Amino acid sequence: MRAQTTFFFSLASFSFCAISVAQAETGLASYYGYGKVGKGGELTCAHRTRPFGSVLRVSYGSRTIQCRVNDRGPFIRGRIVDLSVPAARALGMMSAGVVRVSVE
Repeated sequence: MRAQTTFFFSLASFSFCAISVAQAETGLASYYGYGKVGKGGELTCAHRTRPFGSVLRVSYGSRTIQCRVNDRGPFIRGRIVDLSVPAARALGMMSAGVVRVSVE
């Protein structure tokens, strides 16, 4: 009985880790100055698959922001997220233009 309990606990732990790792992405991000604008300076972004209204945590260097998905994109190969200008400013990527980020 103890071995069976340990097995199920291990299986559940592995499943939880696999699910949480699957949510994180690493890739290139850019910003756009057109399209939909967030309300009251809200940080927004475009993502290909995440549902509208979901909140993503985007990290670049030592900075992390939370932005809401309100558009589809990016449509350039290799990029995983497009940020609005206020979100790009908050992340500190305006001078670089395209940077490698982590998205959760």
